[in-house]
Amino acid sequence: MSKPKTKSNSNAKTLSVALTLCLVCSVLVSAVAVGLKPAQVENSRLDRNKNILVAADLFDPEKDTNDDVAERFADFDVKIVDLNQGNYLSDEELAEVGIADRNTYDDSQAAKNQALSEDLGDNDPAGIGRKPKYAKVYVKEDASGNPELVVLPIKGYGLWGTIYGFLTLESDLNTIKGISFYSHKETPGLGARIEEPKWRAQWDGIQSYDDEGNVATGVTKAGNPKENWVDGISGATLTSRGVSNMIQFWLGEQGYKPYLDYLRKESGKSLEVSGDTQAMLSQPRQTTPIALQSSDKEA
Repeated sequence: MSKPKTKSNSNAKTLSVALTLCLVCSVLVSAVAVGLKPAQVENSRLDRNKNILVAADLFDPEKDTNDDVAERFADFDVKIVDLNQGNYLSDEELAEVGIADRNTYDDSQAAKNQALSEDLGDNDPAGIGRKPKYAKVYVKEDASGNPELVVLPIKGYGLWGTIYGFLTLESDLNTIKGISFYSHKETPGLGARIEEPKWRAQWDGIQSYDDEGNVATGVTKAGNPKENWVDGISGATLTSRGVSNMIQFWLGEQGYKPYLDYLRKESGKSLEVSGDTQAMLSQPRQTTPIALQSSDKEA
């Protein structure tokens, strides 16, 4: 006569089956995650390259394919810049500062590494906390080896979080070719409109600096146009201010200005602005970034 099953034996069996099922599921999920990792990395790389080409006005989402992206991005050289000195780092110098590969270097991650970044303290108009000492830039050169297009990664705090994007300068290293934003937490229908082609198109042809090397552009309050500045987004005041602060920071001395000055010197260019444009830039302009208040709402 078989011994009757007790309640404790039944519970133990149920627990054993549940644990086994959890273990099997964990193994399967881990295997899938590992298997998908290369595809995720490739998709992330493709998205980044698309946004670089968008900022350089070299990508049409209506007709261009992934092959087009690969072909056009191949024209760009990936370089690492010392943001304080302005010069490029050689492979030997990269190894010395702890950067194993220029292509996989992530300056956003570097900003979290004390050895590869610096604390901005109170001098932080873009609201990024720490600035990487070295930045990855993308340069398309002409037949003579001089910069034809320079794509600069930019980031700064908007209304709800950090906005990430790219800014492209033309061969004079002053005229903006385009801009793109690929990651942000701005309000849909309001601040998120920074992604819209119509708003981004305003940046085309804007002058970054005046003859004295001062940053000469930014984003105005919506409905208050100013020459050489981009009109803000109605209903998204703080997002507009955040983008303005971001642009002024990265074009300034704390950002890429030492690098752009270095490029001009290397290529024999000077920072010249036409008389009409210079007269326009000499008009009174806002030069002090507006601090963002965490309690503010989109308005």
